[in-house]
Amino acid sequence: MSQNEVELQPRSRFSRGQRLWGGLRQQWRLLGVFEINEQHPFHGLTCMMKEGLSAAVQNTIDNPPPDELSEVDFKQEVTQIHKGFIMQTFAGPVFASLRRSVGLTEREYQRSLSCSECYLQFISNSKSKADFFITNDKRFFLKTQSEQEIKFLLAHLKAYLDHLERYPHSLLVKFLGVHRIKVPRKRQKYFIIMQSVFYPDERIENRYDIKGCEVNRWTDPAPKGSQVIVVLKDMNFEGQFMTLDKQRSWLVRQVEIDTAFLQSLNVLDYSLLLAHQTLHQDERSHSLSFATLIMRTTKSLNTGSPGGAEPEEVSALLVPEASNSYGTERCQDDDPQQVDRDSPGPPDFWAQNRRLLPSFRNPLHVMDGPEQRYFLGIVDVFTTYGLRKRLEGLWKRLRYPGRAVSTVSPAAYARRLSQWVQDHTQ
Repeated sequence: MSQNEVELQPRSRFSRGQRLWGGLRQQWRLLGVFEINEQHPFHGLTCMMKEGLSAAVQNTIDNPPPDELSEVDFKQEVTQIHKGFIMQTFAGPVFASLRRSVGLTEREYQRSLSCSECYLQFISNSKSKADFFITNDKRFFLKTQSEQEIKFLLAHLKAYLDHLERYPHSLLVKFLGVHRIKVPRKRQKYFIIMQSVFYPDERIENRYDIKGCEVNRWTDPAPKGSQVIVVLKDMNFEGQFMTLDKQRSWLVRQVEIDTAFLQSLNVLDYSLLLAHQTLHQDERSHSLSFATLIMRTTKSLNTGSPGGAEPEEVSALLVPEASNSYGTERCQDDDPQQVDRDSPGPPDFWAQNRRLLPSFRNPLHVMDGPEQRYFLGIVDVFTTYGLRKRLEGLWKRLRYPGRAVSTVSPAAYARRLSQWVQDHTQ
């Protein structure tokens, strides 16, 4: 474990308006996204985040991660001392390697996280006590987490990276950094940075948080013509389908694989984020005329990848459209967990790493159907099936007999979400 200490320049402290936040949260609960300006209670915290992250990423720029990660890299902690607060970065080389794998440069990442414009606050209808911040360009989410959740992520970081290496097009959200801010005489703040699933969002028509169940899974939509951003739920999507045509079998299989991985970690209560927008006519013709299938193998994580690159920058193998590019049908009945245990090889491994990636700024979370563009990602993967969740599940089953509740075993949760995708795609 290594620990570096760097003295840096002053910035701001926590805002004095913390007591105001309870009332403001109630007042703003339906506003969705808004600027964290100087009057906002979180302005001081986000200023520290910007300053600390700028320095943390600069440290990575000055000390690039190795081509081959070691156990030391996974356990590394770097401490940087600022006036009024301390920023700690966990497993920095590991997350830098992951950022590189999705085509993100460190300078680009640094510019987005430390830009002069305000961060944005996202008020969700989630029961989570976490605070959500978004960079001004809406490209990255920053979310506060408990110490227990951070320890869980770091303990399973190697397994998470192995999964992404085996399935580079995985729907699992891409974690790009883990940090902690310490301020004298105040409670420390852990937070993670994630690639936004809904990026870019200028034309998105509806957003959904899907858990595959029905109890408490309805949200009142925003009034017609309103600019309010509301994330809808399972019951709001009933009667609708994702129309994906040839790519449907790939999606169904990938959800099975990803949920089987989460089951192996004893995780439940995660969500499939889903959004859609109508394709413009030129986008439809482009997707039909240039149906280029991009294969990414296990080398994708180490070489820089199609994740955020422009078409001419893609370092990947192009597969002719005439090949069996979606060949998941022949292995639909395979055990998803068996796929993860076996050595990668045809046909399943190659089929799941061969997919039509749109020429788009966020291709790993985007799938184009004939008429619609869909944004998809699996998030909130920190809830484990311990005693508390077992008791909660028992109580919900007694309260809602015969109805599908969110709290079930990880195996049942994985099957149910996979079944939801099967039932709502065509």
